[in-house]
Amino acid sequence: MEKIIYQDNDIIIINKPAGLTIHPTKPEQNNTLVDQLIKHYPAIKKIGDDPLRPGIVHRLDKDTSGLIIIAKSNKAFNYLKKQFQARKVIKKYMALVHGKVKDNQGTITKSISFSKKDYKKRSALLDEKSKSAWTEYKIVKRFDNYTLLEVYLKTGRTHQIRIHLKSIGHPIVGDKQYKFKRQKTPQGLSRQFLHAQYLKFRKSDGKIAEFKSELPEDLKNILLKINHG
Repeated sequence: MEKIIYQDNDIIIINKPAGLTIHPTKPEQNNTLVDQLIKHYPAIKKIGDDPLRPGIVHRLDKDTSGLIIIAKSNKAFNYLKKQFQARKVIKKYMALVHGKVKDNQGTITKSISFSKKDYKKRSALLDEKSKSAWTEYKIVKRFDNYTLLEVYLKTGRTHQIRIHLKSIGHPIVGDKQYKFKRQKTPQGLSRQFLHAQYLKFRKSDGKIAEFKSELPEDLKNILLKINHG
C-alpha cells in the first residue's frame, strides 16, 4: 500500500507520491490510488457517494505529491465532506514558481471557470459557470529566477493553486499545463513543483488531527540545484 502515515477505524492519511492518479475517471482504469485501497481494504468499496471514488473526500492532481485523507467509514466520509464544505480543513502546500514574487505575502481571490481555449483546462475567469476561489501565499525563500512559496487554500477548486499563481504571472515550475511559453524548467524536474505538506482538521471523535509531510527528494534536489546554480 502507498505510504500510509496514519490510520484508525475512520480514516487513513496517505503521503501520495507524484505520478499516481487518485481515482479512475472511467471503469476500465485500474492503476489508481483507489485500486490500491480496494485491494487492501475491500470494505472501502461501499464508502461514499461515487463508486469510482470510494472513500475519497478531496483530491490531489496526479503530479502533485503529499497528504491526502481517505475515509474508511460512511460516518467519517459524511463528516469530512461537511468539514471540507465548511472550509474547516486547513491545507498548506509548498510551490516553487517562476520569477521573483514581489510581496512577502498575498491573497488571490479570482473566480475560476473552464478555459475558453482548451476544454481540459480552467482559467481565472468570471462568467456564468465560474466558482469563487481563495488562495493565500507567503514567501519561504527567494532564488535568482524562482520563488518558493507556502500556499494556503481556503477553497478547493480543481487546479486552483496552479491557475491562481499563473494568473499573477508566476506559474508553478514544471507545470506543463499552466505555464508561459519561454519559461524553462530546471534540469531534472519531471513534474510540477507542488507538494501538499500540511493538513489539520477535527476528526469525528472531536479530536484535532495534524499531519506534516517533508518535501520529497526530487523536489529537495531541485532546490539544491537552483540554490547553487
